Amino acid sequence: MAVNLNAPEPASLLVIDGIELGVAEAGIRKAGRRDLMVMRFAAGTRVAGVFTRNSFAAAPVQVCRRHLGGGQAIRALVVNAGNANCGTGERGLDAALATCTAVGGRAGCDPSQVLPFSTGVILEHLPVDRIEAALPACFSSLSADRWAEAAGAIMTTDTVPKGASRRVAIDGYAVTVTGIAKGVGMLQPDMATMLAFIGTDAAVAQPMLDRLVREVAEVSFNRVTVDGDTSTNDSFVLIATGATGAPMIDGDGPGYAALRAAVESVAVTLAQAIARDGEGATKFITVVVEGAADGDEALRVARRIANSPLVKTAFFASDPNLGRLLMAIGNAGVHDLDTGRVNLWLGDVQVIENGGRSASYREQDGARVMRLDEITVRTALGRGSATMTVWTCDFSYDYVKINAEYRT
Repeated sequence: MAVNLNAPEPASLLVIDGIELGVAEAGIRKAGRRDLMVMRFAAGTRVAGVFTRNSFAAAPVQVCRRHLGGGQAIRALVVNAGNANCGTGERGLDAALATCTAVGGRAGCDPSQVLPFSTGVILEHLPVDRIEAALPACFSSLSADRWAEAAGAIMTTDTVPKGASRRVAIDGYAVTVTGIAKGVGMLQPDMATMLAFIGTDAAVAQPMLDRLVREVAEVSFNRVTVDGDTSTNDSFVLIATGATGAPMIDGDGPGYAALRAAVESVAVTLAQAIARDGEGATKFITVVVEGAADGDEALRVARRIANSPLVKTAFFASDPNLGRLLMAIGNAGVHDLDTGRVNLWLGDVQVIENGGRSASYREQDGARVMRLDEITVRTALGRGSATMTVWTCDFSYDYVKINAEYRT
């Protein structure tokens, strides 16, 4: 079960003028579930995205990069769950393009104005015929208030749909931001999460939207990890319809800062939801590394702690095994680390002081913190002023079971 995470109430996901969403059952992998989602955008909408750095980038990722770089306005996107369309060669590219053609025909736009996304099993060919057969139902259900249903339709091993909204005042206009995401395994984003889509009715110039999607990804989706594995299909897309009629955000200033804060808030909420719903998760863990020489160093140490199977299984067992934490810090590649200056806290309990066990530490205090379902690990390296935060979860028996049975 997800850690302190519930499905968003449909009414809590605010409508974005200029975005319509539709869902349908395509039977891509399993019958009887919604596994196809379409978004259609109003004329004038601008779209930006960032994608996986995995060398085996899936066919839809390759097509998305091509279409976003082609200079045409994006008018729709389509997402299928159950099949990643990855490791499928030219046939996979043809399938992704055929999906764009089918969606474009119904959306009234060129196929190059459609972005395709897939998630699910790798090395299996995409059943385009099933997608094409389900598209009429998808388009007939198009509505501005289907964000919650769309969040459910893009899930694979997620147990809870993930969505969030914010509203902010910019230049006297009420601007809305709403987003959905999926992903709970094969997950240490190297740009984004497995799939995330955030829309706003703000008007944003394309260069600023391109900047905003990169900046937000770096402080949200790039700070979450479940198992340290970067998916082949990672995609994060930011959509700005401009439907509020507010002045265009075309440079730095209060408008950009306010919009960034709202988009970042939605993205951080979604990123944390991913860690809370990590496959088999029983605990949500925040790892903070401070006093690092620079941000890269702080992030490297934080990820080493967050991704260590030994650390993660100790959290599952509620075992304050301090040696595993020291091991992870020491393995982070900080070659000139002065271990005599390292301090570490579990929640409010200092367990490591100047490189050794704190004189005030008692095993029962560490055990008390480890029994909580939300835990903060804070490490001070004593090397500088840089701080980074990563969100993760524990490894339970169910993580192995879910992944061992993923294709059955």
